[in-house]
Amino acid sequence: MKPSTASNLKTPLISKIIFSSRWLQLPIYLGLIVVQGVYAYKFLAALYTMLMNLTSLSETQIMLAVLGLIDVVMIANLLLMVTVGGYETFVSRLHIDNDPDQPEWLDHVNATVLKVKLSMAIISISSIHLLQTFINAAQTSEATMKWQVIIHLSFLVSAAALAYTDKLLHSVSSSH
Repeated sequence: MKPSTASNLKTPLISKIIFSSRWLQLPIYLGLIVVQGVYAYKFLAALYTMLMNLTSLSETQIMLAVLGLIDVVMIANLLLMVTVGGYETFVSRLHIDNDPDQPEWLDHVNATVLKVKLSMAIISISSIHLLQTFINAAQTSEATMKWQVIIHLSFLVSAAALAYTDKLLHSVSSSH
């Protein structure tokens, strides 16, 4: 009998059930793939609309449309990071080590790295929204702009706190 099989026989049933429960996340990750398709459609539809109306759009309208496209790309990237990184970290290995298209960040993904990458993506998305607001400031209320800046600053403070906490954890774990 293989050693892994012998140790599996000794593992209590409740431990096996709890460990196997990670597979309940599979439908969630598959759902995120569907949402990724929705964003791909949204991107193509917005691009098509912009191209069809190109002659009637002002520079500001084109810039806002392009920022809208970038926003969709950033959200799609966020979805991809959550789907691939989350599945790899919490459900099962993807076994794509020899694939030439494997993203570089996937080599060293873990829950902490994923949180930092997600917070940076959220800050990037928030920055795009803030830029859109400032470009379109004449059509935006002062209160809305103020709240968007406050929310963006909250994201920045949260990301800095997360990075600082991660640094503290690494300094504590490396000193042991």
